[in-house]
Amino acid sequence: MVRSTVLYVAPDGLRWAQWVLADEPILLGDVPVAWTASARASEAGLAEWTAYFSTGVPPEAVADFLLALECRPDPAYGFAGPNVVFDALAEHGWVRDIDNGSVISDPRLTVGMALNLLPEDGIQDGDPLALDPVVDPTGWQAWCEPRIGGGFLWAAVFSASTPHDLVAAFAGSLASADPVLRHTLPQVSDGQLLVRPTV
Repeated sequence: MVRSTVLYVAPDGLRWAQWVLADEPILLGDVPVAWTASARASEAGLAEWTAYFSTGVPPEAVADFLLALECRPDPAYGFAGPNVVFDALAEHGWVRDIDNGSVISDPRLTVGMALNLLPEDGIQDGDPLALDPVVDPTGWQAWCEPRIGGGFLWAAVFSASTPHDLVAAFAGSLASADPVLRHTLPQVSDGQLLVRPTV
């Protein structure tokens, strides 16, 4: 029995965010999903897309994704192409992989995003083709691996129908060099972050 706690439902009933860590053991790169966000076209409809954020995803990036979703007149469908995501990251100095143009990483190769095949299990999407075993649905994936081969610090996955402009809002926030407040830093980030005192 799934008992997800719905933390927020928009007044129009078309978008919502849930804390699912205690309920659903969905794993992204061996890191448990903590948050999901979804949207639908009508109050009676099912979710058209779902975004998954594991524990450890920078909260600013999740918040910017949700703010972009809140401001969007049509939360269910997108009309922009994937280049808006690549452009948002390139503006912050991220570079595309020479061998695989669907992958883009920060200059230190610690954080990456890719538009490629989605994991087979647990990713829900409203497009009937996403359920077809013959079709390989593609969507955006993001991850942080501070040390190559050292495991993921966090991961995020956006189902195939997630509007690219919403993913671009997440990506732009993720790549931003603006300072953020942190009380503690992950041990694996030693030597990877620029730390400034707040006082």
